[in-house]
Amino acid sequence: MGGARQREGKKVDCGAPPGSTFGDRMMTPILTVLIVLVLLALVVLWSGVKVVPQGTEWTVERFGRYVRTLEPGLQVITPFFDRIGRKINVQEGVIEIPSQTVITKDNATVTVDGVVFYQVLDVAKAAYEVQNLDRAMVALTLTNIRTAIGGMDLDETLSKRDEINARLLKVLDEATHVWGTKVTRVELKDVSPPEDVIQAMAKQLTAERNKRATILQAEGVKEAQILTAEGEKQAQVLAAEARLAAAQRDAEARERLAEAEAKATESVSKAIAGGSIQAVNYFVATKYIDALGRLTQTQNAKIVLMPLEAASVIGALAGIAELVDAKR
Repeated sequence: MGGARQREGKKVDCGAPPGSTFGDRMMTPILTVLIVLVLLALVVLWSGVKVVPQGTEWTVERFGRYVRTLEPGLQVITPFFDRIGRKINVQEGVIEIPSQTVITKDNATVTVDGVVFYQVLDVAKAAYEVQNLDRAMVALTLTNIRTAIGGMDLDETLSKRDEINARLLKVLDEATHVWGTKVTRVELKDVSPPEDVIQAMAKQLTAERNKRATILQAEGVKEAQILTAEGEKQAQVLAAEARLAAAQRDAEARERLAEAEAKATESVSKAIAGGSIQAVNYFVATKYIDALGRLTQTQNAKIVLMPLEAASVIGALAGIAELVDAKR
Protein backbone atom coordinates (compact mmCIF):
# COMPACT_ATOMS: atom_id res chain seq x y z
CA MET A 1 0.00 0.00 0.00
CA GLY A 2 2.81 2.41 0.89
CA GLY A 3 4.58 1.70 -2.37
CA ALA A 4 1.44 2.43 -4.34
CA ARG A 5 0.95 5.76 -2.68
CA GLN A 6 4.49 6.71 -3.43
CA ARG A 7 4.02 5.84 -7.06
CA GLU A 8 0.80 7.91 -7.26
CA GLY A 9 2.56 10.86 -5.66
CA LYS A 10 5.31 10.60 -8.14
CA LYS A 11 2.82 10.50 -11.03
CA VAL A 12 1.09 13.61 -9.79
CA ASP A 13 4.24 15.58 -9.30
CA CYS A 14 5.90 14.56 -12.49
CA GLY A 15 4.19 17.36 -14.60
CA ALA A 16 4.99 20.36 -12.32
CA PRO A 17 8.24 22.24 -12.64
CA PRO A 18 10.64 22.03 -9.79
CA GLY A 19 9.90 24.60 -7.06
CA SER A 20 6.37 25.52 -8.42
CA THR A 21 3.36 25.78 -6.16
CA PHE A 22 -0.37 25.36 -6.69
CA GLY A 23 -0.92 29.20 -6.84
CA ASP A 24 1.63 29.56 -9.61
CA ARG A 25 -0.10 26.86 -11.57
CA MET A 26 -3.46 28.73 -11.25
CA MET A 27 -2.05 32.15 -12.45
CA THR A 28 -1.10 30.90 -15.90
CA PRO A 29 -4.65 30.30 -17.27
CA ILE A 30 -5.97 33.51 -15.62
CA LEU A 31 -3.28 35.58 -17.26
CA THR A 32 -4.11 34.02 -20.58
CA VAL A 33 -7.77 34.83 -20.16
CA LEU A 34 -6.98 38.43 -19.20
CA ILE A 35 -4.78 38.86 -22.23
CA VAL A 36 -7.55 37.48 -24.45
CA LEU A 37 -10.11 39.80 -22.83
CA VAL A 38 -7.86 42.81 -23.30
CA LEU A 39 -7.29 41.95 -26.92
CA LEU A 40 -11.02 41.42 -27.40
CA ALA A 41 -11.73 44.78 -25.77
CA LEU A 42 -9.22 46.47 -28.04
CA VAL A 43 -10.79 44.84 -31.07
CA VAL A 44 -14.25 45.93 -29.94
CA LEU A 45 -13.11 49.49 -29.30
CA TRP A 46 -11.32 49.60 -32.62
CA SER A 47 -14.48 48.40 -34.34
CA GLY A 48 -16.24 51.46 -32.92
CA VAL A 49 -13.69 53.90 -34.39
CA LYS A 50 -14.46 55.06 -37.91
CA VAL A 51 -12.51 57.30 -40.28
CA VAL A 52 -14.84 59.06 -42.72
CA PRO A 53 -13.09 60.26 -45.95
CA GLN A 54 -13.40 63.85 -47.13
CA GLY A 55 -16.29 64.38 -49.55
CA THR A 56 -18.47 61.64 -48.02
CA GLU A 57 -20.83 61.32 -45.07
CA TRP A 58 -21.96 58.10 -43.39
CA THR A 59 -25.25 57.36 -41.69
CA VAL A 60 -25.36 55.50 -38.35
CA GLU A 61 -28.14 53.00 -37.63
CA ARG A 62 -29.00 51.61 -34.21
CA PHE A 63 -30.99 48.41 -34.37
CA GLY A 64 -31.87 49.29 -37.98
CA ARG A 65 -33.00 52.85 -37.26
CA TYR A 66 -31.20 56.02 -38.36
CA VAL A 67 -29.74 57.96 -35.42
CA ARG A 68 -27.09 60.36 -36.76
CA THR A 69 -24.68 61.24 -39.56
CA LEU A 70 -20.90 60.93 -39.40
CA GLU A 71 -19.02 63.83 -41.00
CA PRO A 72 -15.51 63.53 -42.52
CA GLY A 73 -12.79 62.79 -39.98
CA LEU A 74 -12.28 60.45 -36.99
CA GLN A 75 -15.63 59.34 -35.53
CA VAL A 76 -16.69 56.85 -32.80
CA ILE A 77 -19.81 54.70 -32.71
CA THR A 78 -21.11 52.27 -30.12
CA PRO A 79 -19.96 48.74 -31.00
CA PHE A 80 -22.58 45.99 -31.33
CA PHE A 81 -25.39 48.57 -31.07
CA ASP A 82 -24.55 50.95 -33.90
CA ARG A 83 -23.54 50.17 -37.45
CA ILE A 84 -22.79 52.11 -40.62
CA GLY A 85 -25.91 52.36 -42.79
CA ARG A 86 -25.22 54.28 -46.01
CA LYS A 87 -22.08 55.92 -47.35
CA ILE A 88 -23.18 58.97 -49.36
CA ASN A 89 -20.94 61.09 -51.59
CA VAL A 90 -21.72 64.78 -50.95
CA GLN A 91 -19.57 66.10 -53.78
CA GLU A 92 -21.25 67.50 -56.89
CA GLY A 93 -21.99 64.60 -59.17
CA VAL A 94 -23.16 64.14 -62.73
CA ILE A 95 -25.69 61.72 -64.18
CA GLU A 96 -25.75 60.79 -67.84
CA ILE A 97 -29.28 60.91 -69.25
CA PRO A 98 -29.67 58.24 -71.95
CA SER A 99 -30.99 59.25 -75.35
CA GLN A 100 -34.69 58.92 -76.05
CA THR A 101 -37.05 59.72 -78.94
CA VAL A 102 -39.44 62.58 -78.23
CA ILE A 103 -42.37 63.81 -80.35
CA THR A 104 -42.65 67.59 -80.66
CA LYS A 105 -45.81 69.66 -80.80
CA ASP A 106 -45.84 69.60 -84.62
CA ASN A 107 -45.47 65.77 -84.68
CA ALA A 108 -41.74 65.75 -85.49
CA THR A 109 -39.51 63.21 -83.77
CA VAL A 110 -36.19 64.18 -82.21
CA THR A 111 -33.59 62.18 -80.31
CA VAL A 112 -32.54 63.87 -77.07
CA ASP A 113 -29.93 63.11 -74.40
CA GLY A 114 -28.32 65.18 -71.67
CA VAL A 115 -26.56 65.43 -68.32
CA VAL A 116 -27.71 66.46 -64.85
CA PHE A 117 -25.42 67.94 -62.19
CA TYR A 118 -26.56 67.55 -58.59
CA GLN A 119 -25.31 67.65 -55.00
CA VAL A 120 -26.55 65.91 -51.86
CA LEU A 121 -27.33 68.41 -49.09
CA ASP A 122 -29.15 66.16 -46.61
CA VAL A 123 -27.58 62.72 -46.32
CA ALA A 124 -30.39 61.22 -44.25
CA LYS A 125 -33.06 62.16 -46.84
CA ALA A 126 -30.91 61.01 -49.76
CA ALA A 127 -30.34 57.67 -48.01
CA TYR A 128 -33.81 56.91 -46.67
CA GLU A 129 -36.34 59.01 -48.62
CA VAL A 130 -35.57 57.41 -51.99
CA GLN A 131 -34.50 53.88 -52.77
CA ASN A 132 -32.05 54.62 -55.59
CA LEU A 133 -31.24 58.29 -56.00
CA ASP A 134 -29.46 58.12 -59.37
CA ARG A 135 -32.09 55.91 -60.96
CA ALA A 136 -34.91 58.08 -59.64
CA MET A 137 -33.27 61.24 -61.02
CA VAL A 138 -32.75 59.64 -64.44
CA ALA A 139 -36.40 58.57 -64.64
CA LEU A 140 -37.59 62.00 -63.47
CA THR A 141 -35.40 63.78 -66.01
CA LEU A 142 -36.55 61.60 -68.91
CA THR A 143 -40.18 62.27 -68.07
CA ASN A 144 -39.74 66.04 -67.81
CA ILE A 145 -37.75 66.17 -71.07
CA ARG A 146 -40.68 64.56 -72.88
CA THR A 147 -43.06 67.02 -71.24
CA ALA A 148 -40.95 70.11 -72.06
CA ILE A 149 -40.23 69.22 -75.68
CA GLY A 150 -43.76 67.93 -76.30
CA GLY A 151 -45.08 71.46 -75.75
CA MET A 152 -42.82 73.01 -78.42
CA ASP A 153 -42.58 72.69 -82.16
CA LEU A 154 -39.41 71.57 -83.90
CA ASP A 155 -38.02 75.04 -84.57
CA GLU A 156 -38.49 76.07 -80.92
CA THR A 157 -36.88 72.84 -79.74
CA LEU A 158 -33.78 73.51 -81.82
CA SER A 159 -33.51 77.22 -81.09
CA LYS A 160 -34.66 77.47 -77.45
CA ARG A 161 -32.37 74.94 -75.79
CA ASP A 162 -31.47 77.35 -72.98
CA GLU A 163 -35.15 77.82 -72.19
CA ILE A 164 -35.64 74.04 -72.04
CA ASN A 165 -32.64 73.67 -69.74
CA ALA A 166 -33.96 76.35 -67.39
CA ARG A 167 -37.41 74.73 -67.28
CA LEU A 168 -35.94 71.30 -66.54
CA LEU A 169 -33.67 72.74 -63.84
CA LYS A 170 -36.60 74.36 -62.03
CA VAL A 171 -38.80 71.24 -62.16
CA LEU A 172 -36.05 68.80 -61.13
CA ASP A 173 -34.82 71.01 -58.30
CA GLU A 174 -38.30 71.23 -56.84
CA ALA A 175 -38.89 67.49 -57.23
CA THR A 176 -35.58 66.40 -55.68
CA HIS A 177 -35.81 68.78 -52.72
CA VAL A 178 -37.63 66.12 -50.67
CA TRP A 179 -34.70 63.78 -51.32
CA GLY A 180 -32.21 66.19 -49.77
CA THR A 181 -30.67 66.83 -53.18
CA LYS A 182 -30.16 70.03 -55.13
CA VAL A 183 -29.97 69.97 -58.93
CA THR A 184 -27.39 72.60 -59.91
CA ARG A 185 -27.45 72.33 -63.69
CA VAL A 186 -29.24 70.56 -66.53
CA GLU A 187 -27.86 70.44 -70.07
CA LEU A 188 -29.27 68.87 -73.22
CA LYS A 189 -26.22 67.53 -75.03
CA ASP A 190 -27.74 66.63 -78.37
CA VAL A 191 -31.09 67.28 -80.04
CA SER A 192 -31.13 65.40 -83.35
CA PRO A 193 -34.09 65.43 -85.75
CA PRO A 194 -34.48 62.66 -88.38
CA GLU A 195 -32.36 62.70 -91.54
CA ASP A 196 -35.22 63.72 -93.85
CA VAL A 197 -36.03 66.65 -91.55
CA ILE A 198 -32.39 67.71 -91.61
CA GLN A 199 -32.37 67.67 -95.42
CA ALA A 200 -35.60 69.70 -95.54
CA MET A 201 -34.13 72.20 -93.09
CA ALA A 202 -31.01 72.50 -95.22
CA LYS A 203 -33.11 73.22 -98.32
CA GLN A 204 -35.15 75.76 -96.37
CA LEU A 205 -31.99 77.43 -95.14
CA THR A 206 -30.62 77.59 -98.69
CA ALA A 207 -33.88 79.11 -99.95
CA GLU A 208 -33.85 81.70 -97.16
CA ARG A 209 -30.27 82.65 -97.98
CA ASN A 210 -31.10 82.99 -101.70
CA LYS A 211 -34.10 85.11 -100.80
CA ARG A 212 -32.01 87.41 -98.62
CA ALA A 213 -29.37 87.65 -101.36
CA THR A 214 -32.02 88.58 -103.95
CA ILE A 215 -33.52 91.19 -101.63
CA LEU A 216 -30.11 92.67 -100.90
CA GLN A 217 -29.29 92.78 -104.61
CA ALA A 218 -32.63 94.50 -105.39
CA GLU A 219 -32.05 97.01 -102.61
CA GLY A 220 -28.59 97.67 -103.98
CA VAL A 221 -29.95 98.30 -107.49
CA LYS A 222 -32.65 100.55 -106.05
CA GLU A 223 -30.17 102.60 -104.07
CA ALA A 224 -27.87 102.83 -107.11
CA GLN A 225 -30.75 104.11 -109.27
CA ILE A 226 -31.75 106.61 -106.60
CA LEU A 227 -28.20 107.86 -106.28
CA THR A 228 -27.89 108.08 -110.08
CA ALA A 229 -31.14 110.06 -110.35
CA GLU A 230 -30.05 112.38 -107.56
CA GLY A 231 -26.71 112.83 -109.29
CA GLU A 232 -28.35 113.65 -112.61
CA LYS A 233 -30.73 116.04 -110.86
CA GLN A 234 -27.88 117.83 -109.16
CA ALA A 235 -25.97 117.91 -112.46
CA GLN A 236 -28.96 119.47 -114.22
CA VAL A 237 -29.38 121.99 -111.42
CA LEU A 238 -25.73 122.90 -111.59
CA ALA A 239 -25.89 123.12 -115.41
CA ALA A 240 -28.96 125.38 -115.19
CA GLU A 241 -27.21 127.55 -112.62
CA ALA A 242 -24.18 127.68 -114.88
CA ARG A 243 -26.33 128.68 -117.88
CA LEU A 244 -28.06 131.31 -115.76
CA ALA A 245 -24.77 132.70 -114.61
CA ALA A 246 -23.47 132.67 -118.21
CA ALA A 247 -26.63 134.41 -119.42
CA GLN A 248 -26.26 137.01 -116.71
CA ARG A 249 -22.65 137.56 -117.71
CA ASP A 250 -23.65 137.74 -121.42
CA ALA A 251 -26.36 140.24 -120.55
CA GLU A 252 -23.94 142.31 -118.55
CA ALA A 253 -21.46 142.15 -121.41
CA ARG A 254 -24.09 143.18 -123.97
CA GLU A 255 -25.25 145.92 -121.63
CA ARG A 256 -21.75 147.27 -121.31
CA LEU A 257 -21.24 146.90 -125.07
CA ALA A 258 -24.48 148.75 -125.69
CA GLU A 259 -23.41 151.47 -123.25
CA ALA A 260 -20.08 151.71 -125.08
CA GLU A 261 -21.81 151.87 -128.45
CA ALA A 262 -24.22 154.45 -127.07
CA LYS A 263 -21.34 156.55 -125.87
CA ALA A 264 -19.60 156.11 -129.21
CA THR A 265 -22.78 157.02 -131.11
CA GLU A 266 -23.26 159.99 -128.85
CA SER A 267 -19.72 161.09 -129.52
CA VAL A 268 -20.18 160.58 -133.26
CA SER A 269 -23.49 162.43 -133.17
CA LYS A 270 -21.86 165.35 -131.42
CA ALA A 271 -19.08 165.29 -133.99
CA ILE A 272 -21.58 165.25 -136.86
CA ALA A 273 -23.53 168.03 -135.25
CA GLY A 274 -20.29 169.98 -135.10
CA GLY A 275 -19.90 169.53 -138.81
CA SER A 276 -16.98 167.05 -138.70
CA ILE A 277 -17.05 164.80 -141.75
CA GLN A 278 -14.19 162.74 -140.35
CA ALA A 279 -16.44 161.48 -137.57
CA VAL A 280 -18.97 160.26 -140.12
CA ASN A 281 -16.24 158.50 -142.01
CA TYR A 282 -14.97 156.93 -138.80
CA PHE A 283 -18.39 155.59 -137.88
CA VAL A 284 -19.05 154.18 -141.39
CA ALA A 285 -15.59 152.67 -141.67
CA THR A 286 -15.88 150.95 -138.31
CA LYS A 287 -19.17 149.29 -139.25
CA TYR A 288 -17.82 148.36 -142.66
CA ILE A 289 -14.72 146.76 -141.22
CA ASP A 290 -16.80 144.79 -138.74
CA ALA A 291 -19.00 143.48 -141.51
CA LEU A 292 -15.97 142.45 -143.56
CA GLY A 293 -14.46 140.71 -140.54
CA ARG A 294 -17.60 138.63 -139.97
CA LEU A 295 -17.70 137.79 -143.62
CA THR A 296 -14.16 136.47 -143.65
CA GLN A 297 -14.64 134.43 -140.49
CA THR A 298 -17.15 131.99 -142.02
CA GLN A 299 -15.74 128.43 -142.38
CA ASN A 300 -17.18 127.86 -145.83
CA ALA A 301 -15.66 131.01 -147.28
CA LYS A 302 -12.72 130.06 -149.50
CA ILE A 303 -12.92 133.08 -151.85
CA VAL A 304 -14.19 136.50 -150.71
CA LEU A 305 -15.56 138.86 -153.37
CA MET A 306 -15.18 142.47 -152.36
CA PRO A 307 -17.77 145.01 -153.62
CA LEU A 308 -16.67 148.06 -155.66
CA GLU A 309 -17.49 150.31 -152.76
CA ALA A 310 -14.62 148.74 -150.81
CA ALA A 311 -12.32 151.30 -152.41
CA SER A 312 -14.04 153.99 -150.40
CA VAL A 313 -12.81 152.31 -147.25
CA ILE A 314 -9.38 153.76 -147.92
CA GLY A 315 -10.85 157.18 -147.88
CA ALA A 316 -12.66 156.40 -144.67
CA LEU A 317 -9.42 155.18 -143.11
CA ALA A 318 -7.73 158.35 -144.17
CA GLY A 319 -10.53 160.30 -142.53
CA ILE A 320 -10.04 158.27 -139.36
CA ALA A 321 -6.35 159.07 -139.37
CA GLU A 322 -7.06 162.77 -139.78
CA LEU A 323 -9.61 162.58 -136.93
CA VAL A 324 -7.04 161.00 -134.69
CA ASP A 325 -4.44 163.60 -135.64
CA ALA A 326 -6.95 166.33 -134.97
CA LYS A 327 -7.60 164.99 -131.48
CA ARG A 328 -3.92 164.89 -130.74
